[in-house]
Amino acid sequence: MFESGSIAAPLIMILTIGISLVGLYKNQKIIDLCLFRPYHFHRRRQWDTMILSGFVHADIGHLFFNMFTFYFFAFPMEYFLGTVPFLILYFFGLVVSHTCTWYKHRNNPGYASLGASGAISAVLFAYIVYFPTTTLMIIPIPVPIPAFLFAIGYVGYSYWASMQNTGRINHDAHLCGAISGLMFVAVTDPGAFARLLS
Repeated sequence: MFESGSIAAPLIMILTIGISLVGLYKNQKIIDLCLFRPYHFHRRRQWDTMILSGFVHADIGHLFFNMFTFYFFAFPMEYFLGTVPFLILYFFGLVVSHTCTWYKHRNNPGYASLGASGAISAVLFAYIVYFPTTTLMIIPIPVPIPAFLFAIGYVGYSYWASMQNTGRINHDAHLCGAISGLMFVAVTDPGAFARLLS
C-alpha cells in the first residue's frame, strides 16, 4: 500500500518507529523528554512536547497497534488528499487531541501521555468519511471487515482502555482525534458528508 504519491506518511512512520524503538530499548531519556505533561505545558513552556510526544510510544504493543492502523489508512489518505493537506490533517489531529488532554489534566502534576493515537484517529475518521465501504483483512479474523466497523472497534477499544486508567497511553485522545478528523473534512470538503449520506 505504499502509494506512489505518499511521501509524508512513510517518513512519519519511519521516524515514529525509529524514535520509539530507540527510546524503548536504547535511551529512556528520549521518551521522558517527549512526554506531554499538561500540568507543565504552560508552567515550564514545554510547547514542543505537544508534537514530540506523537513520535514515542509506551511499549511495543502500543507502537504496533498505532503503526498498523497508520499503515492501512494514512498512506491512501495522503495519496487521496495530497501531501500538504494530509500533513495538516495529521498534525491538526495531534494538536487537538493534546489540547483536550491539556484541558482535562491541566491541574494534575502527575499526568503524562505519549503516542500518535490522536493524530491517527483523525486520519482514520477522515478516511471513513471518504471510503466508508472499504474492507480490511485483519489476522486472525478470516473475513473482510468494513472500514467503518474497524473504526468503531478502534474507538471502542480506546474507550475501554481509558476506563482501565493504566499505563501512559492517552486513550482519551482517540475520541478528540476522531472528532478533529471529522472537523477537518467538514471544513475542507463540506460536500463529503453529503456524498456519504447520499
